[in-house]
Amino acid sequence: MPAISDFLQRDPRVKPFMFATGFEGSYPVITGKDGRDVRVDGFRRTGHDQRWREDFELVRHLGLKFLRYGPPYYSTHLGPGRYDWSFADDTFHALEQLRIAPIADLCHFGVPDWLENFQNPDFPKYFAEYAVAFARRFPWIILFTPVNEILIAAMFSAKEGWWNERLKSDRAFVTALKHLVKANTLAEEGILGVNPRAIFIQSEASSFYHPAGPAAADRTYFYNQRRFLSLDLCYGVEVGSTMYEYLADNGLARREYAWFMENSRRVMKACVMGTDYYATSEHMVPAGDAPLYGSGEVFGYYLITREYFNRYKLPVMHTETNNLGDVESVRWLRNMWLNMLKLKEDGVPVLGFTWYGLLDQVDWDSALREDNGRVNPLGLYDLNRKIRPVGKAYAQLVEQWRGVLPMFSRRLDIETPPPRNAAEERRSEDSPSNDRTRHDQPRSSQTAHG
Repeated sequence: MPAISDFLQRDPRVKPFMFATGFEGSYPVITGKDGRDVRVDGFRRTGHDQRWREDFELVRHLGLKFLRYGPPYYSTHLGPGRYDWSFADDTFHALEQLRIAPIADLCHFGVPDWLENFQNPDFPKYFAEYAVAFARRFPWIILFTPVNEILIAAMFSAKEGWWNERLKSDRAFVTALKHLVKANTLAEEGILGVNPRAIFIQSEASSFYHPAGPAAADRTYFYNQRRFLSLDLCYGVEVGSTMYEYLADNGLARREYAWFMENSRRVMKACVMGTDYYATSEHMVPAGDAPLYGSGEVFGYYLITREYFNRYKLPVMHTETNNLGDVESVRWLRNMWLNMLKLKEDGVPVLGFTWYGLLDQVDWDSALREDNGRVNPLGLYDLNRKIRPVGKAYAQLVEQWRGVLPMFSRRLDIETPPPRNAAEERRSEDSPSNDRTRHDQPRSSQTAHG
């Protein structure tokens, strides 16, 4: 196995490691305190919808070149074939000018009102239509997360009863799961048809379940198999007999399963497995029907990611982590980074690392299921845009390791947009596309790839 010294060397043939952050841009529908539907919008709650120019400068100040970011799907896709690109045009144009490469986050825990929720069988085809339109409008973007955390979206919407359809059954969960995975796969196929150089970084929760005692062994086994379902279907990996029976018993037809095995394998070569790990990613499983509870960090990011890598054999990107407290968050950043370094040392092709997100979040202490307006101090900056200790520590880490830590995968050709020259800038400023009336007209780019 290569030692750390083996890959701490400059090699112009190897692309640089992707240091990233992101914006918590979730937008599920929940039940408000008055019993009515409430659309949770992470951009509005943090003020990013108004302060995005300032926020992008904060990303650059940290020395970061990659950003998990996307326009709110629910307010951009107005109906079949209808889009409002105004916010996306402004923000992605700014990122292009700043030479920050977006990892385009196209669906983050919610859908437009006209699509209702993840139980809608029409969601996959219409979302794929949207993804293709996005790829055509921004041809310079090559990194995508079509659907964020599919397993979490299905679980919280259709099994726990917290978001969107707010159902609580295995059948509703499997229905949401198959629609989300199909939407993701169709979107990937469509984007590749527009831009064959596209790379898909599939951000997904990485987790593990521990038995609280011998009587919980069977229940624990079930949960540890179920955690792989979204990625198994996304990558065309055959599930075991227990999960096949579970899927079939809850509405996944044999032909649907065969569709995932065939179509998902076609796009697998363009995929990077994104792994999200938090202090809440590991769980204790008691016997019977008693509720699960957190175990804290037992195996940690290294062992759990290694298990996922052994299953899927794909390049890996660390796509989410954070923690509370000025002291604890700095310690957590250090430990996550050291876990990631050890994975690279032991031969796992880890391509990037992410602290999620740039700003503090709101109401994630209740997993967004309550509309309390409570600020969670998890960001690199607070909501007044004052840098936190973990932000300073991350900037220092990036400065120390940037340029000496390679991506370690030559099959991926990932670049930040080159700067425009002065003449191009003047043409851009004089262009009619600067008139703020943009909706459905395609946006060309001086730096379009492919």
